[in-house]
Amino acid sequence: MNRVVLAAAAGFAACLLFSSCGSSKSTSGPPSGLHQRVLASQTVSAGFVSPGLIIVNAAKDILPRASEIGAVATPSFIVPSPNLATFLVYGSTATSYSVQVVNTLTESSTGSITLPGPTSSIVFPLPAGPAFAAVPSALVTGAPPGAIEVLNTSGGGISDNIGVPGVQTVVSNANGSILLAFSADSDSLTVVIPANINTGNPVTTPVAGFDRPVSAIINGSTAYVLNCGAECGGVQASVQAFDMGSMTIVGPPVNVDGATVAMLSGSTLYVAGNSPTNNACTGETTAATTCGRLDIVDTTAMAVTSTAVITNGTHTLLDLSLGGQLFIGAKTCTNIGSVTNPNGSEVRGCLSIYNTNTGAVVIPPDNGDVTGLQNFTSRYVEYVAQGGNLRIYDATKDVLQPLQLNLGGGVIYDAKSADFF
Repeated sequence: MNRVVLAAAAGFAACLLFSSCGSSKSTSGPPSGLHQRVLASQTVSAGFVSPGLIIVNAAKDILPRASEIGAVATPSFIVPSPNLATFLVYGSTATSYSVQVVNTLTESSTGSITLPGPTSSIVFPLPAGPAFAAVPSALVTGAPPGAIEVLNTSGGGISDNIGVPGVQTVVSNANGSILLAFSADSDSLTVVIPANINTGNPVTTPVAGFDRPVSAIINGSTAYVLNCGAECGGVQASVQAFDMGSMTIVGPPVNVDGATVAMLSGSTLYVAGNSPTNNACTGETTAATTCGRLDIVDTTAMAVTSTAVITNGTHTLLDLSLGGQLFIGAKTCTNIGSVTNPNGSEVRGCLSIYNTNTGAVVIPPDNGDVTGLQNFTSRYVEYVAQGGNLRIYDATKDVLQPLQLNLGGGVIYDAKSADFF
């Protein structure tokens, strides 16, 4: 985030629906003719456009003709497969929740999987394997609501569900053999072994000893668990090493200011969140009365080496651009001023940019939640979905580059690269 063998007739019918079944790479390339693409999820806004994935020529930051793939209503976050051949696009209405399966090689939708409730967390560990969605409201017979739904990404539908009460977030090791599940208002995490489904062996094992854990960064057999602590109704935010093989906590926790999202680069763990006490906007000239924190943790020594002041809000995204600029995205932050009518006053939103080389922080003059980030390994740019717009940043200067995109009036939620470049 299992494996249920479908009957032959059902599997054949599903493959007729899901055109990616058994397919590999297209020898002629995608229909757009592009080989450096970003797909941006766009919802309907004021009747201007239909919902879908906008295909962007990310080599030149322009739109090709016939550049949209139809998607579910109100498409939001995108989960790529490891080889980028398949995208899962989550979308919802007031009464329905679904995951669109998109073949990026043919640039077409190949089917939709209906979920029993809303999700904010899906993992897709292997190109041809299942994906796993955390659905906190899913009904489970004889147990409290909450389940990890096992999504059949090639044949369609839900192949199984794994009961985890109130599950909000699911993360996976590299091959999907071990999942870690996190539930709201809990001081435990749940270790999930999908291969044990229908074998009689335990599929889930709760592990206590944490402080409102919300997620983890997995490196090999070690998981760096993010204890949200006080920000989530607990005591102290921290990072806690956890050995997934033995299912044991390793060493004492490393206290940080806040921990709702993290990213590992080499042996450096970047951790973002909010502190109820250490929240002054020291060093910044802003009308915001509180600020968040970025803590830099050396995972070899398991110690905090430095901190930085960033925007407040619920921090959900981190992305490291070429050149070492760390883009930090939050939601529900303190928005100040207006990007459309600045009048010389402060304009502030939910994006922070941390220079990993110098420690400097830039808060760009833009408003709104940050819902998508995408870097590139060959270009010094960062695509940022903020406030419903797609922004393109010059990652060498931490400013918007001169060339920006007009995507036709829809609300952009996420942007993901469909090619390695």
